[in-house]
Amino acid sequence: MSHQQPLHRRTFLKGVGATLGLPLLEAMLPKSGFAAQSTGAPKRMAFVFVPNGVIVPEWTVKGEGADWQLSPTLEPLAKVKDQVCVLTGLMQDNARHKGDGAGDHARSSAAFLTGAHPVKTSGVDIKVGQSVDQVAADKVGKLTKLPSIELGTEGGRNAGQCDSGYSCAYSNNISWKTATTPMAKEINPRLVFERLFGSTDDREAAKGRAKRDEYRKSILDLVTDDASKLKQQLGQTDRRKVDEYFSSVREIEQRIERAKSDSTSQKIPDLTLPRGIPKELDEHIGLMFELMTLAFQTDTTRVATFMLANEGSNRSYPMVGVNDGHHHLSHHQNKQDWIKHLAKIDKYLIGHYAKFLERLKSIPEGTGTLLDNSMIVYGSAIADGNAHSHHDLPVLVAGNGGGTIASGRHIVFPKETPLNNLFLSMLDRMDAGVDSLGDSSGRLKGLEG
Repeated sequence: MSHQQPLHRRTFLKGVGATLGLPLLEAMLPKSGFAAQSTGAPKRMAFVFVPNGVIVPEWTVKGEGADWQLSPTLEPLAKVKDQVCVLTGLMQDNARHKGDGAGDHARSSAAFLTGAHPVKTSGVDIKVGQSVDQVAADKVGKLTKLPSIELGTEGGRNAGQCDSGYSCAYSNNISWKTATTPMAKEINPRLVFERLFGSTDDREAAKGRAKRDEYRKSILDLVTDDASKLKQQLGQTDRRKVDEYFSSVREIEQRIERAKSDSTSQKIPDLTLPRGIPKELDEHIGLMFELMTLAFQTDTTRVATFMLANEGSNRSYPMVGVNDGHHHLSHHQNKQDWIKHLAKIDKYLIGHYAKFLERLKSIPEGTGTLLDNSMIVYGSAIADGNAHSHHDLPVLVAGNGGGTIASGRHIVFPKETPLNNLFLSMLDRMDAGVDSLGDSSGRLKGLEG
């Protein structure tokens, strides 16, 4: 293909009522070759939120710099340890009460990505601040089909009060388009999939969905002709990559279809069930992470948030032997059996994050992997759920940010370093830099090594 122009990065396959983005292919690179792509692959950022804090002693790692050991909670990260930075010393000051009394859970989720103090209200006058993901979406969102995606596993209203006089909007959202407008998250995998890969023309999309439902065809079936023509232009490596990508998309469709069947097969009188939401949490979280992977892989968006659960969530985790509610247990009052249960929840959720990172690491892109070109934050604005502390937060950053982050380290920052300093530094790496965000005091020094 040396005599041809590179394939455009934003190439789509098209069919009736469907468009499908493609992963980065060799055919999209400049004529100078694949190695020249070290700065050509887009950078992505994602923020994975965990509620109710963690058991700090089980989270805390030993050693600093590159010489550090995984803690009990972080053991699932063993396969991607060299791709993860553990950040110690960060705080979210505006999650503290500042004279507003109780409500640390609502403040935690509201302040997590904004670094702003939410107005204590359960009415319509909610106000906090724009979140880092939406700053990025404003700056670089025009380069992709979707400026950002917001995912979760628990629904919840934005009206009324959910925590000590704070609006439910604060507990149920971490993404804020403006100081007064939360970005509603999607918890239905089928709707996420259709948002990512459905037609931008609503009428054609409706026709396409009806046709797929009627004939039980997948999106891939609708773009087969276009795909066949494309593959004739590609080399062996790219053809294999396209085939692997198609297989992963089809697998997700099949999993969503199975989840839909499971949810609709239960005949519960006078109760409307959402379509396509898996009954099992393992499946639900796994699907959402896989959808995020595809969104990044196809460059459909470069910005994502994912709430593993709403702040203050009282969900139980029977799959790891925890039948009591998470929030209830988080007020453990140093009861050892409660602490052990919470540590199991912490490790379970980290396990899903680890699988997501492993998936990103398995996808080649440019001279590295999809993970190399990403910055995936995991954390919370509450450290100890029992004490409701907002300093020494449990924060991880995975990925190399396109070669701008020296990963595989435990980095200890001065006490009370604003978490938003990390976000400012990430925005710079997305070419979406701003002068300040929330209570930031400057860029976070040391990420580059």
